[in-house]
Amino acid sequence: MPPVLISVVITTYNRPDALSAVVEACFSQDDHRFEIIIADDGSGHNTQQAVAALAARSPVPLRHVWQEDLGFRAARARNLGTLDARGDYIVFLDGDCVPQRNFISQHRKLAQRGHLVQGSRILLNQPATARVLGQRIDLQALGAADKLAWRRRGDLNKVLPLLFTLPDVGRTSKRFTWRRIKSCNLAVWRADLELVNGFDESFLGWGHEDSDLVVRLFNAGVMRKDGAYATEVLHLWHQENARDQETSNRATVLQRAADRTVLAVKGLRA
Repeated sequence: MPPVLISVVITTYNRPDALSAVVEACFSQDDHRFEIIIADDGSGHNTQQAVAALAARSPVPLRHVWQEDLGFRAARARNLGTLDARGDYIVFLDGDCVPQRNFISQHRKLAQRGHLVQGSRILLNQPATARVLGQRIDLQALGAADKLAWRRRGDLNKVLPLLFTLPDVGRTSKRFTWRRIKSCNLAVWRADLELVNGFDESFLGWGHEDSDLVVRLFNAGVMRKDGAYATEVLHLWHQENARDQETSNRATVLQRAADRTVLAVKGLRA
């Protein structure tokens, strides 16, 4: 049975222009059986103003959860969003990933008990991102010719997944891998998140807290499903985050895969 209500948890930090583009794209979905929770990792007043303006004209329920800015704490922000969510299926989306018009309806089609869905993304380069945000370009309104032209200019790193949608066939595999996991577009049943205690807030700095979640979900019996050619988002360019903790975080994920760890050390239930 497909989910009744989908909760879209959008993570953001001090980038109100990109967040507004993402939320505006959510407003234009062809399926409105969802809610939006802005999971804010300590943004300032400009983001609060932007969220208030968006909430005032949102066609779906929209709420804002905020935590103090104490460094990169995306895991805790997503957990706060999960705790506030009322849906039985949660789609995690980053505040710089603009969804296509059928994003929600495609995620609903792919939702399957016992599985998470790793969504797909297409990268925009820096000049294209500057144009989109500066000129408020509606990425959902781009036609096939526009998308091909953007790809020829190098504005997009790929284009075929924007032109073709494939059915829900052959998207699951008995072979599990946690590689290329990105929580910028990731769908998980709420019951499964509760089973593994959500994201692990004990991860320090940028990197692999999303891989850790997926590894623990797999250890709990949840399989991975591929959302490519169905759930694409357009990922706006941004500077790379500091990756000083990436190596140790990756080592933790590898150890948890070997140990068959299921529960987060510090998660939804603290």
